[in-house]
Amino acid sequence: MNAEHPGRRIAVVTGAGSGIGRSVALELAREAGGRPGWAVALAGRRAAALEETAALAGPDAETLCVPADVTDPAEVAALFDTVRERYGRVDLLFNNAGTFGPGGVGFADLPYEAWRKVVDVNLTGAFLCAQAAFRQMRDQRPQGGRIINNGSVSAHTPRPDSAPYTATKHALTGLTKSVSLDGRPYAIACGQIDIGNAATEMTRAMESGVRQANGELAPEPVMDAADVARTVRHMAELPLKANVQFATVMATAMPYIGRG
Repeated sequence: MNAEHPGRRIAVVTGAGSGIGRSVALELAREAGGRPGWAVALAGRRAAALEETAALAGPDAETLCVPADVTDPAEVAALFDTVRERYGRVDLLFNNAGTFGPGGVGFADLPYEAWRKVVDVNLTGAFLCAQAAFRQMRDQRPQGGRIINNGSVSAHTPRPDSAPYTATKHALTGLTKSVSLDGRPYAIACGQIDIGNAATEMTRAMESGVRQANGELAPEPVMDAADVARTVRHMAELPLKANVQFATVMATAMPYIGRG
């Protein structure tokens, strides 16, 4: 809780200017079940997009826009310093910022620079934010908090020509397990949500056709990003003695389970 806004817990959402990050931020910020919404620090590279998210949350929501590049250690440190100065603590990090990388580029032709960019955002950025949140949660009183990493069904099964994205999402699972274990002495819970085909700007091509394992192009079903957001909220609002270690939320009929 925080003295400035009694009853509100404090969340940091990265990649909050669009897509899953925006949906989760809006879900957390709204009042639910008679309880006040979370105070949500909206982090992302584009200040204008963060302001749009804050406006969508409405006048009764408590939001704080903090432009930050998660690949820059100094900017990540400044993000969490700003949140601590404003609210005094962090109860939740939704570690969401990510990028697909170049589409349609075969593994043999993948430029090193493209690989490096995806690793920097998806893995190094997730590490930097998790570490900053972990330190704050360890040192604050009362101690503890929760980190939820945005994985993907690609943490289990790749798409064609997706080596950078798939590799980083597999690695994120290892980061989730390590933080979950290392956080136990400090009442820090860490879990991961693996998402498949949520309808966002990044997945718009799904409905018109994406390449399948057999080389064919086929449209794929999508689901509402709000369904993901409600799942994140459920994970976030569990008592710290309970944890959803891994959750998979996917469009029911997407070609992931079985043979398509």
